[in-house]
Amino acid sequence: MTTPGGAGLNCRPMDNPQSTIDKPTLIVDEKKARANIRRMALKAGAGKVRFRPHFKTHQSAEVGEWFRAEGVEAITVSSVDMAEYFASSGWQDITIAFPVNLRQLAALDSLAGRVHLGLLVEAEEVASRLEENLTAPADVWIKIDTGYGRTGIPAKRTEEVLALARRLESSRRLSLRGLLTHSGHSYHAASVAEILDIYDDTVTKLTSLRRELKEKGLPGTLELSVGDTPCCSLVEDLSAVDEIRPGNFVYYDLSQLVLGACIQEQIAAAVACPVVARHEERGTLVIYGGAVHFSMQALHVPDGREIYGQAAAAGPEGRSWGDLIPEAYLVSVSQEHGVLRAPPELLRSTRVGDLLVILPVHSCLAADLLRRGTSARG
Repeated sequence: MTTPGGAGLNCRPMDNPQSTIDKPTLIVDEKKARANIRRMALKAGAGKVRFRPHFKTHQSAEVGEWFRAEGVEAITVSSVDMAEYFASSGWQDITIAFPVNLRQLAALDSLAGRVHLGLLVEAEEVASRLEENLTAPADVWIKIDTGYGRTGIPAKRTEEVLALARRLESSRRLSLRGLLTHSGHSYHAASVAEILDIYDDTVTKLTSLRRELKEKGLPGTLELSVGDTPCCSLVEDLSAVDEIRPGNFVYYDLSQLVLGACIQEQIAAAVACPVVARHEERGTLVIYGGAVHFSMQALHVPDGREIYGQAAAAGPEGRSWGDLIPEAYLVSVSQEHGVLRAPPELLRSTRVGDLLVILPVHSCLAADLLRRGTSARG
């Protein structure tokens, strides 16, 4: 596999992990990932919703081909570099789901001349700069904040959205496509019911805003685009919107498992890490695998502790992994070190030089940090 920036995700079967893996390595179970893609594509198709998956999770041209096999033609990315990378891999309909960076106008113009480009805007000033600097046409989505509080115009500010929409409608090069949001607060939900409520609230806000804009003279054909994995995974009927942009679902991870957005068997990415030290008196194993491999994103387990990953039983010849090992938590990460709290049986059976398979808290970050890895052919 290859990824943006030229680093690449090296893809080769793990015939003998003990001899082929000598440092923290991302393992991707192709069978599970393809099943995840197929499941989401079928759901989108059933709801007659455009499936524009976010490729920031895998950042791989090879994994991108797994999406093509399910009929995907339009994609989402999170940076100009990523858009250029996937454009070079033949993708022709690309939305950059990140606020326009005015310092990259030249690169955006070049991309708009190569592909059908979608951009996110939330301010008239940005719309004006795009109009002045782009020589090729581009679609524009107005970014709406439906509760996450990160970026976007709050959905209740109808007049502000209206002014921006009218500015875009008058543009010669920019085509107003619709209203786009990311309900990232679903990642902090306490239950499946709360995630479903977040989706309902998001749809209600977007449809109400679209209706108000239509009443004030804007086209009633503005599309609605949503994107978070928890909602897209758990909501059965997505037909209330025009487009979904989930990304993390291709691999899933511990965060999604805790949220109830997936089951353990759907997690398709893990990190194989060499054991470099054993401390029986502390009940810990030290792995070569730290913050630069897993990130510092933590997850709270029921007893209140923060963890950065959890060990799983290694499958035959390390090609995949089995069930999570209870209480085998990655409890501390520094730059290269990871400290795993090991239950007695795991501690007794593990030696320095062995490999442990760790499921990450957030697969998007682990995949980004581990630009070279090994793919298990499940």
